[in-house]
Amino acid sequence: MKVIVYDLEMTVTRKKIHVSEIIEIGAAAVEFTDGKPVVTGTFQSFVKPDRSPVISASTQALTGIKQSELQSAEPWPLVLERLLEWIGDGDYYLCAWGPDDLIQLGSDCRMHGVKTDWICNHNNLQKLMAGLVQQEKQQQMGLKTALEYWNIPFDGSHHRALDDAMNTAKLFIHLHDRLVLERNQAGDLPLYTTEVVYKTGDSFTNNPFEKLALFAQKEPTS
Repeated sequence: MKVIVYDLEMTVTRKKIHVSEIIEIGAAAVEFTDGKPVVTGTFQSFVKPDRSPVISASTQALTGIKQSELQSAEPWPLVLERLLEWIGDGDYYLCAWGPDDLIQLGSDCRMHGVKTDWICNHNNLQKLMAGLVQQEKQQQMGLKTALEYWNIPFDGSHHRALDDAMNTAKLFIHLHDRLVLERNQAGDLPLYTTEVVYKTGDSFTNNPFEKLALFAQKEPTS
């Protein structure tokens, strides 16, 4: 069975009336060759936001994604079609760093009226790996911190979907024999929430808004 390690970048929101949207997805396929996990392919796509087609300065500052990069991007339903074609037939695990990406997948699929049954065997690698170092439940291990803990160099740019997915895949490959992945179905997963907290932070923290404070300046009106 293949393991799809993915990462999402989303629009940054600071008000409950605004809903985060996916603007980039990156994924790495990990398969076992002679019993050893290796990355066998990657997927990356920008996603055109529907409700907020013009992304904020905060979103651009945090992700490094420019408005021009989204101009020709496809909406989520079309990107999802290409993603599922890339994943291919057969069983797979979906793995992400932290709980937010799973919630965001459910939010965007619900917003666009597309199926969610493909979201199966989903695992939060942040939670599994934090358990290996006996972190308390209310604390979160940032991706960079985890890489440093296991002496794995970070490659690329943080908060870019494919780079984060590849770095997470490196962690999974390094620790795969110590992890037990869960099998589940979309109906068993928390795909819905009243509020999505954008994942931030590269250290152990229990304050999800800590890094968003960096972008608390007033948005330009033009």
